Amino acid sequence: MFAIIDIETCGNKFGYPQGRIIEIAVVVHDGLQVTETFSTLINPGCHISGFYSNISGITNDMVANAPQFHQVAKKIVELTEDRIFVAHNVGFDYGFIQEEFAFLGYKFRREKLCTVRLSRKLLPKRISYSLGHLCASLSIPINGRHRALGDAEATAKLFDLLLRVKNDHPQYKNMGVDEIMTRRIDKIKSYILKKLPEECGVYYFLDKEGKIIYIGKSNNMYNRALSHFNTHEKKGKRMLNELYNVDFVLTGSELIALLLEAEEIKKHSPEFNRSRKRSVFTHSIDSFEDDKGIINFKIVPYEESENALQSFTTYMTARERLESWIDEYTLCLRYCGLTDADAVCFNHQIKKCNGICSGDEEIEIYNQRAKKITKDLTFDDKDFFIVDHGRTPEEKSLVLMENGRYSGYGYFDATTQLQNPEELKDVIKRAHYYPDADDLVRSYLKSKNVRKIVLNGTVQPR
Repeated sequence: MFAIIDIETCGNKFGYPQGRIIEIAVVVHDGLQVTETFSTLINPGCHISGFYSNISGITNDMVANAPQFHQVAKKIVELTEDRIFVAHNVGFDYGFIQEEFAFLGYKFRREKLCTVRLSRKLLPKRISYSLGHLCASLSIPINGRHRALGDAEATAKLFDLLLRVKNDHPQYKNMGVDEIMTRRIDKIKSYILKKLPEECGVYYFLDKEGKIIYIGKSNNMYNRALSHFNTHEKKGKRMLNELYNVDFVLTGSELIALLLEAEEIKKHSPEFNRSRKRSVFTHSIDSFEDDKGIINFKIVPYEESENALQSFTTYMTARERLESWIDEYTLCLRYCGLTDADAVCFNHQIKKCNGICSGDEEIEIYNQRAKKITKDLTFDDKDFFIVDHGRTPEEKSLVLMENGRYSGYGYFDATTQLQNPEELKDVIKRAHYYPDADDLVRSYLKSKNVRKIVLNGTVQPR
């Protein structure tokens, strides 16, 4: 069953300033003949410019007393439900209708078929595949060009002709029209998108053997997966060619999605993930006060770190980070471990160090700049929970930090009365620790308004 649709709009992009639907027609076709027809003008709730009135002949006066889209939305749902959405250049009509429904808070999804693409398959080498040119060349009359019903009925007649051509075609006669138009990637796309919810979580793209080839996370896994199918990158297209299935984990919390994605990428090292694949950290930048009370920074091997501010997978990335601090905060090379302890740093000679190494700058003033780094990279509390959204409205999520390090996550009933926060540790699923998880937590706390439970019994309000 098919719903052949045409719309007229007062703009070429959905939205009150750009354009809305001003007329719609739906012609229901059972594969043999037309069984039902519906059409109506639509009051768009905005001005129809003279440019678009000249195209369709529809004026502001004509739609003044017409129903608004929400008043015919139920009828459109009924006419298109369990039917393939057919239109000439289907992306335009489907996109506008989907946006109108989204404006009402309804998720409109239908299988689509484009008679432009079908015509290119079955009627190759035409000069033009516009509805007007095709119908003229095939002697199909259009009673009311650029009016929804006239164009929809003409599209239905074109569709009838295409079905007859298909039935006589040696390659396509035993195939349905939807099969003719469906590439492997289209089938995979439909299958993947049907499985993924519009919710927060981590998703896993799998190849033919079930091997994980990509791991991603999103507040809306459906929309994020959809974006993969619109890629123009060679590597992205290569991934789609190997994609066969998808799995996912609902997290509710964006922070848990970030943390789980980072851990899973290190665990599985998927071929098409670029970042966070390294699981071995080799160096850290430590901070400490020397016997003069000066704050020092130093790159040390990861296993020898005693007070790490950040950890890195290579020495060079640690060095680049330290050098960026030196430039941004006017730090001294000596107190960053990049020159001999008794040497005056080269940066002082070229006026890029204020002279803490030669006694020309007060310790307190130097430390004020250094403390900006340590404050930015350390937590106010060592042991605490972060309380965030759960996977359902009745649930809350927890992220546990112990001794300033990420320990794991869990969920609990939102109606639970917290008597002893320590008891919440029982619901925590312990994670394998990677230092970059702390960076994710720090960044999240800076950008989001979430509740913290400090493990001395205090609860910080949201």
